[in-house]
Amino acid sequence: MDKINIVLVDDHQMFRDGVKSVLSDEENIEITGEVGSGKDLYELLEHITPDLIITDISMPDISGIEVAKYVTEKYPGIKILILSMHSNEEFITKALSVGANGYLPKDTSMTELLKAINTIYKGDNYFNKSISDTILNSLMNKPKEENKSLTKREKEIINLVVDGLSNKEIADKLCISIRTVDSHKNNIMQKLNLKSSVELVKYAIKNNLANLD
Repeated sequence: MDKINIVLVDDHQMFRDGVKSVLSDEENIEITGEVGSGKDLYELLEHITPDLIITDISMPDISGIEVAKYVTEKYPGIKILILSMHSNEEFITKALSVGANGYLPKDTSMTELLKAINTIYKGDNYFNKSISDTILNSLMNKPKEENKSLTKREKEIINLVVDGLSNKEIADKLCISIRTVDSHKNNIMQKLNLKSSVELVKYAIKNNLANLD
């Protein structure tokens, strides 16, 4: 079984210990490092390359937003999960804009944390309901852009992405191959000049391409 190698970034030792104690019971997860600051993380990444970094936003030297931006640009293969006490729109949208793959409040359950870790490791993004509602409310209040020329199938796939379905689930639902789903998503990204599934969801909601009922 492949293990998910994780580095914890939080300036509170007690919080790191709590997360470690829970994750240590998971056979497919290994904590390969822990640090209390962004600066220490940057030094650690010169020696190891984890699959996932779980970071707080509020830290004494470098914020989690800056950490996410730095890691996304310099180590694009590393996933980022923000775990923070801040759940307001400004922090969430900033985290998404710099490439975070998930965002959870610190009072989330360990069951949901494990779900988020496994979902992000598989290549999808993860936000719990309260975070998703905040994102949707933010996007619904922004001005709409003119829709680009998308095919009926592409619009169908966009709706399923917004619903949170993985590529395999989309393929099963539409009775097509995963490779075909990948091809459609790549075409959509190119047409709309988007770089990630998060940007696609934001675009779809802002331009009424997704059915949110």
